Amino acid sequence: MAGQFKMPNVNTIALDAMGGDQAPPMVIAGADVARKRYPNTHFLIFGDDALCGPLLRRFSRLAAVAEVVHTEDIVAADAKPSVAVRRGRKSSMWLAINSVAERRANAVVSAGNTGALMAMSKLILKTLPGISRPAIAGLIPTRRSESVFLDLGANIECGPENLIEFALMGGILARAVLGVIRPTVGLLNVGEEEFKGRNELREVANVLRSKDTLFDFHGFVEGDDLTTGTTDVVVTDGFTGNITLKTLEGVSQAYSDFLRRSLRSSLSARLGGMLARSAFRSLREKVDPRKHNGAMFVGLNGVAVKSHGSTDSLGFANAIGVAVDIIEQGVNERIISELSRIQSTETA
Repeated sequence: MAGQFKMPNVNTIALDAMGGDQAPPMVIAGADVARKRYPNTHFLIFGDDALCGPLLRRFSRLAAVAEVVHTEDIVAADAKPSVAVRRGRKSSMWLAINSVAERRANAVVSAGNTGALMAMSKLILKTLPGISRPAIAGLIPTRRSESVFLDLGANIECGPENLIEFALMGGILARAVLGVIRPTVGLLNVGEEEFKGRNELREVANVLRSKDTLFDFHGFVEGDDLTTGTTDVVVTDGFTGNITLKTLEGVSQAYSDFLRRSLRSSLSARLGGMLARSAFRSLREKVDPRKHNGAMFVGLNGVAVKSHGSTDSLGFANAIGVAVDIIEQGVNERIISELSRIQSTETA
């Protein structure tokens, strides 16, 4: 059973097979894509065996490194987090998260209800020492490369101490995942000038300037700095971050649609599109949201990754890839180490 998956140099990923608009087929197919990319990965697939079992048998090589763990319940996409926590103890989401707490799996990936996933993860996995609230952190494409963006919706209201913690964790994540030795950190605001924004933002900025041994604090950044890649890390509260992220995704999809319609508008446009096909393919790959799918619940005592609910198998495979990267880069261990060092320095 599950014990057979605890092998040296093998990562075990728990999958909430019932979460997502196209679950469970999307989850199973995504796991097979991830299996090819990450051959040292095994899977615990939590879901209805009557549905997941036949799907898994279609992928013989995946079946050799995966196990279906039957679950009775599903967390609905529109369920309130508090209700999901009370009534979802036998759900695929709860049991997948619990397998990480029990150390049967190294990480959990779900495309299910975001609020429920965060609430359950906080309750089951707890937060890391020195962290008051976890945040949702993701990578966004920029003109330079990629940037870490947090919080993406875990905390609608944030105090100054939360934003400071997000900046510290974001810097660690940028070093681990992006390979930036000394990341730059920006605080999202309504302007770059120091006198702009709410009082608490200016308070946070003053504290972050004193953390210059950990990263370079750039100062305030505006919305257009996100796609420019002005900083390696962008910090904001979950309300602003979630709206910003979905706006970026919506604009990207709208422009893709505009471009597609324009290229079909006339014979000359179609011919031009054919000549520029390789350039358009490169652009499509660059802005494809599936390539950047997978946001980490940073600050938890365990690895939990949230996939877009509407993604397909390729996007879900990329979310699994985020989990593998976090495990192999030891992100949580780095957060614990650096926070411990900060605390010992401040008390010395």
